[in-house]
Amino acid sequence: MALTFPTLAAILNHGHDTLIDVRSPAEYAEDHIPGAINLPVLSNDERATVGTIYVQDSPFRARKIGAALIFRNAATHIEGPLADKEGGWRPLVYCWRGGQRSGSFAYLLREIGWRAETVAGGWQAYRRLVHTALYDEPLRHRVILLDGYTGTAKTDLLPRLAARGVQVIDLEGLANHRGSLLGARPGGQPGQKGWESALAGQLATFDPDRPVVLEAESNKVGDLLIPPALWAAMKSAPRVEIAAPLLARAAYLTVAYRDLWTDADRLSARLNQLDRLRGRETVDRWLALLHEGRMTDLAAALMADHYDPAYAKSRQKIGARTAATVTTDTLDAAGLDTAADKLAEAIARL
Repeated sequence: MALTFPTLAAILNHGHDTLIDVRSPAEYAEDHIPGAINLPVLSNDERATVGTIYVQDSPFRARKIGAALIFRNAATHIEGPLADKEGGWRPLVYCWRGGQRSGSFAYLLREIGWRAETVAGGWQAYRRLVHTALYDEPLRHRVILLDGYTGTAKTDLLPRLAARGVQVIDLEGLANHRGSLLGARPGGQPGQKGWESALAGQLATFDPDRPVVLEAESNKVGDLLIPPALWAAMKSAPRVEIAAPLLARAAYLTVAYRDLWTDADRLSARLNQLDRLRGRETVDRWLALLHEGRMTDLAAALMADHYDPAYAKSRQKIGARTAATVTTDTLDAAGLDTAADKLAEAIARL
């Protein structure tokens, strides 16, 4: 039976034992319903081949070839990852639009005796719910931004706030990017659709009567755009700020960006991109510090010459309002724990 889910919360809380995405690995990698496992009934190449036959030759022949491939691949899954499932197992299956792939796989599972159901409309129906939540409707949640100059350990403060009962979304963690020119991380970023699924999925689990804390960002994290509903809420949100001395911030960045400092060629290329903004003389001074191995001095210079002025200009441009400021002299574990206590108290008062 095909089930219709009227809201994002409903599909995320589907109540089945296992959520199965039977689309190709490439479709799954681009975006999928959170929590779904991928048991493709057509590989990337098989899907492309069947599609070509459907368009260029015969829809009937494409369906016949596709059916043979689907059941052959389904048998592999039944003998492999599904071999230990007991008779009462209740899977929920979806494909791209709730058609042949999910229907065929669910039929086979039901014939075995499992209580398999499908998602009406498939991934497309789910995607419409995500788009509605992030593009078409105002955000239901009240947002508070965690703000502060570069190097004030905002990303490390977020899990500490979560441990203190604060509802938190780590935008940079979900985007796999540290939110600056120097912020790329190994593995690259997810696609825009996958990023939006992660955001919408987290928001759907939160209590709308309690605030959600996010790190202050521009409207992009790396190459990923913050969706309109969330960005509108962020632009008008009050801010709690963490402040720390420049030298403490430089010491923190030396550790946090260790992967970047140890790759001189990659860092040099990125610093050279700032020539137009900061001038050749300034960039050459940074490069000299890099080649001398003075990473803490380089971190301090980058903040004083580039990040801090850019931050101040951005705050002034958008009219950012700070509702509370917490100051810490150190950004070690003890200093961050104390700062998190004070920030959680400030957030509770807002």
